[in-house]
This record gives sequence, C-alpha cells and structure tokens, in this order.
Amino acid sequence: MSSPEKTIVLDGNSLTLEEVIAVARRNVNVAITKDAEVAVKESREIVDKIVAEKKVTYGVNTGFGSLCNVSISPEDTEQLQENLIRTHSAGFGVPFSEEVVRAIMLIRINSLVKGYSGIRLSTVRALLDMLNKGVHPYIPEKGSLGASGDLAPLAHMVMPLLGLGRAYYEGELLSGKEAMDKAELSIIKLNAKEGLAFINGTTVLTAVGALATYDAIELLKLSDIAGALSLEVHSGISSPFEENLHTIRPQSGQLATAQNIRYLMEGSQYTTKATQERVQDPYTLRCIPQIHGASKDSIAYIKEKVEIEINSVTDNPIITRSGEVISGGNFHGEPLAQPFDFLGIAVADIGNVSERRVERLVNTNLSKLPSFLVKHPGLNSGFMITQYSCAALASENKILAHPATVDSIPSCENQEDFVSMGTIAARTATEIVKNSRRIVATEIMAACQALDLSDRQQNLGKGTQRAYDVFRKAVGFIENDKDIQIYDELNKATAILEGEELLNAVERMVHLSIQFE
Repeated sequence: MSSPEKTIVLDGNSLTLEEVIAVARRNVNVAITKDAEVAVKESREIVDKIVAEKKVTYGVNTGFGSLCNVSISPEDTEQLQENLIRTHSAGFGVPFSEEVVRAIMLIRINSLVKGYSGIRLSTVRALLDMLNKGVHPYIPEKGSLGASGDLAPLAHMVMPLLGLGRAYYEGELLSGKEAMDKAELSIIKLNAKEGLAFINGTTVLTAVGALATYDAIELLKLSDIAGALSLEVHSGISSPFEENLHTIRPQSGQLATAQNIRYLMEGSQYTTKATQERVQDPYTLRCIPQIHGASKDSIAYIKEKVEIEINSVTDNPIITRSGEVISGGNFHGEPLAQPFDFLGIAVADIGNVSERRVERLVNTNLSKLPSFLVKHPGLNSGFMITQYSCAALASENKILAHPATVDSIPSCENQEDFVSMGTIAARTATEIVKNSRRIVATEIMAACQALDLSDRQQNLGKGTQRAYDVFRKAVGFIENDKDIQIYDELNKATAILEGEELLNAVERMVHLSIQFE
C-alpha cells in the first residue's frame, strides 16, 4: 500500500502542502516524532486528572453544543464519546475520493500530535495505522457547516475505528469492522474527550481545499503555457511582456506571469512587434500578465493560509501546557472559508479568459484560419462544439463561484449561531478547478491544431515547443471528423494535464512560477 518514497514524519508544525499531496496521492508512509508523542501523552495526563477529580469540563464529562451544561457520570464517559460519533455521522451524498480521505486523516493526525487535544497516543496511532494500511473510511461529502468544525464528515472518518460505518480496503467497500479485520487492525474504544478531539476541527474543509489549491497552482502555470501557445498562433505582439512594463506596476503575480511568458516564448519566431497597422492585441492576449497574475496573487495568499491551517490545532476545548482547559472557537472555518471562496473566483477567471482564447482560435474571423480549425469545414465541424463546452463550463463556474461564506444558518439551538460554510467553499472551488482545467486543456489542444493547420515552418519558443511536443505524443492532429470521437481527444488532453506530464516536461526546460522571484 505505502509508497517507496521517504516516510513523512509529523511533528504538528512543519507539514507542507507538497507533503499532503505525497500522502494523499502517492500513498507515502507517515510516522510521528518522539517529541510529538511526548506532547500527546502529557496532554492526556491532564484529561485523566480531570476525570479522576470529577471536575466538570466541557467535552470531557458534559454534553455537547447547547447541551454543555448537562453533566455526565464517570461511568458514562466512554459511551458519551461513542454516542457522539454515532449521532454526528449524518453526512449525505457521494463519498469523498480516496485522496481527499487520506488528506483528511493526515491533517487530523498532524493537528492531534501538537499535544493540545487530550487524546491518548494509542488512539492517534490507531488512525495513523488506518492511514498507512490503506483503510479509507466512507465519508459522504455533504453535511458540514464548517463550524463547529467538520462534525459530520469527521464522525464518518472515526466510525471504522469503532467497528462501525463503512470503509474501503484494497478497492472494496466493506463494513467498518470488515475493513479493519482485513487490514489486521484492532477496533478501539474511545475514552473521555477523544470523540470530540477527533471531530471538532476544520480538517475536512482544509483537506479538500488544500488539494484544490495545489491543483490550482499547477493550473495557473498550465494556463500560461496555453496562453503562450495562443499568442504564437496569433503572431502575438511581444512588447506587452517586457519586464520594464511590469516593474512600474510591481504586482508579484503580474511580474511572474510576464516572466513565465518570456521564458516560454524565448527564441520563438511566431511573435511580432507593434506596427502602425497593428498597434495592439486584444485583452485576452495582451493582458495575460495582468489577468493570470491577479489569480496567482490570490492563490499565493491561499497557499499561505492552507499551510498555517494544516499545522494548527482546530478542536475544542484546548488543553494548555499549564493544564488549563480553554473552550474557544478554533474549530470555526472562517479563516479558510473566505480564502477558498477566493480560490473559486480566481480559478473561474482563468477558465473565463481561456474560453475566450478558445473562441479566438476556432473563429475564422479572428484567427484567419479555416472555421473551427478543420481543413474542410462544412463536411467537418472540427472544433466547433469544443468552444460550446468551454462556454458551458465557464458559465457553470460563475454559478459555483458565488461565495459560500456570505451565508450562515444557525444550528444547535442557536448556540452555534454563525457558521462558515467553508466545506462548501472548498468543494465548489474543487469543481471550478476541474472545469477550468478542461477549458485550458481545450485551449492547448486547439492551439496545437491551429499551429499545425497554419503549416508554418518557423520555430516555437523554448517552452512552448516542449509543450507542443509532449502534447502531440498523446493527442494528434485532427484531419477529418470521421477519424475521431472528439470527447476521446479532449479526455486525452485533460489527462495529460491532470497527470502533470506536460507541466513537468516544460518545467525541465524553463522555470515557471506563480510569484515573482
């Protein structure tokens, strides 16, 4: 199950976005530092003392939410924690993908090992063993308000540990107990505070948003490649990308984009200089640095917020080093919910501008190439409907980009009276990334078709030539409609972007960045 890559060791403080991706998508093994183990044990000792002294403490020996004033007897504390998981697992919808579930488990463990949650080390290890053995709980994607944490989905995460719920193991969906048995893992009993420590936090919205953020970073680089190829098709004017134009408006993303375009098109014979007959290009070409750059600035901010959150304590109450128990609001998702709304908006813009460049490529009045990029339009429709599909996706993105955080519905007898809806923000941002990736893949496919159709004999840029060569290994020139099924070609184009093959190949030739360096 685990990857041969180096084990990632969690200390609660230094997990990176790239390491989340390694565990979520490449099944890299995970361990815990010795210092983190000590911190967990010390935190647990404080909880055990509270239980022994029968000191009334929220989440340890009281009810939850608006039931916080109901005291629970010592003999019922274990049942209290199990009841919490059974009743809070109220999710709905299709399950999160395996990679999202792995990211959820990883981030939750990293939060717990900081030593502020009062959970037993053996209980943390039980979740760690599930992750490393590839037992992936069945977690429905809907049902979280993003405060008081991701209660419903995280309860589903815990169920298999108790022999409840469902989980995937080796590709098969089983009962939670069956999955644990097949992986040779033991069922556990939750002790005081442990159920709450597992489910009260921003882990699900952070995991979903973290994966979307990583994919958005990749997509922004790919959108620069697509834009550069479109520029070459249209013999774009090169002066709008000169560094001295952008240093007088030193927005980091704008500077980075202009630099990326210069690197990609270095040595290109397809660009031109402004003349009296052709003074400037349209915005979708001329303003690539400003448009793509604005999204890059947003994504850089979001990445910073994600890396803070994946190394934070987000449950409640908090057990301090001095032994104080503080009931606060670190479970509230607002600090990530707003950035994930920004993420959706930033990536929707990338889809919007890419769709407009697709239109310029397929429209004979704008490209001066045959209609819909096919040699015999009429008999052949060529790329006609690819633009329709891009327009549909771009329009859907505009609906999805409506901010989730502007809404709140009070819950728990009005005790939890303002919630973030952050998990919805992360989920919709993920969908926008998928849609926009398909649009950018279509632009690259159309640009390569246009370059071949123009039958030019000049050199592409250093980076764009590499992109063209790698893309053409997967997706060929379309001569006639009868030779292809267009969705197959579009799926291949999308897959080469999803698999990072094209981006990795280009970045071996030229350095691309989302921030000016």
